[in-house]
Amino acid sequence: MSEKIKITIEIEEEVFAATLTKDFSPETVEKIVDSLPIPIESEVMTWGDEMYFDVPVEMGEENAKETVSKGDVGYWPEGKTLCIFYGKTPLSESEENIIPASAVNIVGELRNLIG
Repeated sequence: MSEKIKITIEIEEEVFAATLTKDFSPETVEKIVDSLPIPIESEVMTWGDEMYFDVPVEMGEENAKETVSKGDVGYWPEGKTLCIFYGKTPLSESEENIIPASAVNIVGELRNLIG
């Protein structure tokens, strides 16, 4: 099962389509879907080519990954944030091997830019 969401980055008026999927971290996705108001409004922070923002979800590690792929959407238990990986972080050596600050639960993937 998957949930489609739209992520609007108002700084640059960019809109991304993302799909949340229960393939890797089903309990985390369920908590995110159940807990988030629609629309979510949050200040976006960046760390290299990672965008992240606070979400009202408390969840521990669930099949957490220490490396991610470009386009992955993850929940970072340590920071209680949703992370969008669109390129290298300061810890990454390449865009093929993206390293978050610490392990994240993969909850979906970013699709093509839609506007």
